[in-house]
Amino acid sequence: MLAPFLIMLREGIEAALVTGIIASYLRQTGRSAWLPSIWVGIFLAVALSLFTGAILQLMSAEFPQKAQEMFEAVVGIVAVIVLVSMVFWMRRAARSIKSELHTSIDKAMQAGDGATWALIGMAFFAVAREGLESIFFLLAIFQQSPGAAAPLGALGGVAVAVVLGFAIYYGGVHINLRRFFRWTGVFIIVVAAGLLASVLRNLHEAGVWNSLQERVFDLSAVLPVSSLPGTILSGIFGYYDAPTLGEVIVWVAFLTITLFFFLRPEAAAVSPAPRAAKVS
Repeated sequence: MLAPFLIMLREGIEAALVTGIIASYLRQTGRSAWLPSIWVGIFLAVALSLFTGAILQLMSAEFPQKAQEMFEAVVGIVAVIVLVSMVFWMRRAARSIKSELHTSIDKAMQAGDGATWALIGMAFFAVAREGLESIFFLLAIFQQSPGAAAPLGALGGVAVAVVLGFAIYYGGVHINLRRFFRWTGVFIIVVAAGLLASVLRNLHEAGVWNSLQERVFDLSAVLPVSSLPGTILSGIFGYYDAPTLGEVIVWVAFLTITLFFFLRPEAAAVSPAPRAAKVS
């Protein structure tokens, strides 16, 4: 329940941050009449995300067992890619996102009759990006954690993100977004490592991957994945009570490499050297 809650909280705050910047700038520059365009873009993006999730879920229900395992592996790979790209994109874009959005809004407002569609598009793509990322993550998590806890956690994360989004927009709440995105990014990378290890398991059950199948350890008698703590660990970190050598190698390698690049200090921007004075 914790993993979908935190992921959806982060995704929701990212979407709320972008749309909140757009809405605040419109209000500050006397363009509040354009705010309904933002809501149209948000609702269209939410509808697209829900439709995509429903289609993928219906498709997977029709597959035979091995095809189902292969589908789950593909969904897991896509989820890992979008989760990692999400945390690195926000790490890179956090400093300049506000100024870039303000510039885009000013350009959109110069489009005349096309300004409405430009604003709808900005809100749509901001929310649709987070929504589609969330769909693939939730599909992967729901496959690992059947039951009501994961969906309830996801809904709780969205609800809290909406409340915080309004609070940030109206100026009542100030949070250290850089620190928030940094530590939730670390958590997401750990979740993604567990998903990637489970992808290898899905590929083996689909008959595609049969190497490195030696058991590294077996905790099924102490902490079985079917127990309450095991289910919680599985839902959050992709825990498995009897992992294979391949799964452990993938988990450790992915976590080590990704955390190294994510946590290393960003290189300071180097200002260009002053030009020499022209001698006449």
